This record gives sequence, C-alpha cells and structure tokens, in this order.
Amino acid sequence: MSGRISLSAAVMTYNEEANLERCLESVCVRAAEVVIVDSFSTDRTLEIARRYTDRIHQHHYEGHPQQWQWTLDHVPFQHDWIFAVDADFQVTPALWELIAEALERGDPAVNGYFVRHRQVFRGRFLRHGTLYPRYWLRLFRHRAVRVDLDELVDVHFYVQPPVGRLEHDVIEDNVKDRDLAFWIGKQLRFAEQQAVEELRGRGSADAASAAPPRLLGSPDQRILRLKQMWRRLPRYLRPFLLFGYRYVIRLGFLDGKEGLLYHFTQALLYRLAVDVRMEELEAGAADAERADAPSAPSPQAAERS
Repeated sequence: MSGRISLSAAVMTYNEEANLERCLESVCVRAAEVVIVDSFSTDRTLEIARRYTDRIHQHHYEGHPQQWQWTLDHVPFQHDWIFAVDADFQVTPALWELIAEALERGDPAVNGYFVRHRQVFRGRFLRHGTLYPRYWLRLFRHRAVRVDLDELVDVHFYVQPPVGRLEHDVIEDNVKDRDLAFWIGKQLRFAEQQAVEELRGRGSADAASAAPPRLLGSPDQRILRLKQMWRRLPRYLRPFLLFGYRYVIRLGFLDGKEGLLYHFTQALLYRLAVDVRMEELEAGAADAERADAPSAPSPQAAERS
C-alpha cells in the first residue's frame, strides 16, 4: 500500500478490548492521525489504544450523537477530512485506496463520501436481507458536517450535496455480539432509547435541510423517508412485516442460522420491544397527567361554596 493519507481517523471506544486492536491495525496503516475518544473504559481499552496513538481524549457518554458532537467541537484535529470509525470496524485495503484517490482528486464541491458497509454477525458475512450493500456517510470535511442530535440509537452525519460514494467496504464485526446474552441485552437497551425517540415524533431540522426525505434519493434521504413510513404503520404488526420483508422477501434466510438469528432478534424482537415500551411510556404519561390534574369538587363542597 501507499503512504499516509491526510485525514484524521476518529475512533469511539467504551470497553472495547475485544475489538479495538483489529480496528486500529486496519486504521493506523494509512491514516495520518488517529484520535481515540473514550467514555472512561474500565477494561484494557486504553492500554491497547496507547500502543497505536497518544491522541486520546476522554468524555462522559451521554449518547452516540452527543459523543460525536463533542468530538467535532472540542478535539483539535490536524486535518480537514475526518473518517468516523467505530471500535468494531475494520477498514479494508481496497477502501483505503479509494479514499486516497478521492482525497487526491480534491474536488472542492464534495464535502463527504458514503462508505459501503459489510455486516459480519457471529463470524458470518450477511449478504442478504437488505444488509448488503448499505452505505453510511463516514468520511467528511470537519467544518461541513452536521450530526442529528435527535437520534438516540444510531448516529447519522449530514453534509450538503454533492456527496461521493466509495464502492469498497468497511467491515463491522463486533466480537462481543457472538455472546447471545450480550447481543439480546443490547437490543433491549436500544429498544428503550428507540421508543423514546419515536414518541418524540420529530426529526432534526438540520438533517431535513441537508437530506430531505426521499425514497429514491441518497442513502440518508432514503433512511429518513423509511422512518416516516415506519411510524405510520400499526404497532405490533409492523415488526412482523419487517421480519417477513427482510427474512423472506429479501432472502435473509440464505444467510443460514446467523441470518435467522440476526433478523429474528434485530427486526422482530427488537421492534416488538420498542412497541411494547412505547405503550408503557404512553400509559405512564397518561397516569401522571391524571394524578396532576385538579380533582372536581364534590356535590357537597359545591353546595357549601
């Protein structure tokens, strides 16, 4: 491979000793600067990180978008281009070559690039069920990007078009997800946050201005439009529709038992948990309103008055 690329790779960590070394091995070979933003890990994460970089910052975690916003606002990056990396990512050599070519061209009108995403689950590359190819905006100019702070589960970056697309993979392979209890527990934690996000019923104005929802638009525009459509579907029915669409219509069953486990837990179980939690939160809010409402005077009190 060629030399260093003039960009800063930013890696988010919290107790990522199982994943971090593979991630940094794939990042440090080409990135001119590697920055770690850690949420006060209690395992060997920092020990591993120090083998690869001394650019380590720590900040209390309030949410994934909020952590990225803090990073963009407070970390003194040495380069204009930022490559947003999660600790369970691995960057392929072919993708690095495309990044190098794109930045060398230096198109001043382009502020970001979508990167193709490859999902590996319990050791298997999931090729079906809408999981491949997917594209996420992960490479962007520092001062041109916006973060949707209204999202509580995922993080999405937005830049004004035109936006490029890089047709090689970043690999997501979280070793911790091979523990079924960990994986299901994560889905249930995310379901709590997703329920709150959906009940808020609003999207980021910054996101809408940068990527107006369109089914046939950019990957970000399509995601925003699908979210609008999803929120109109009947609760408790929509998880089964999603599971059937991904697993049957989009051939998720071709990915074997890993495909079944992924779609059953991520499309059906997770989405059912979201709907249950939304109902619970609405019931709790209604009970609180009734408790706070002034009670009507009794007939005897009305007569005395």
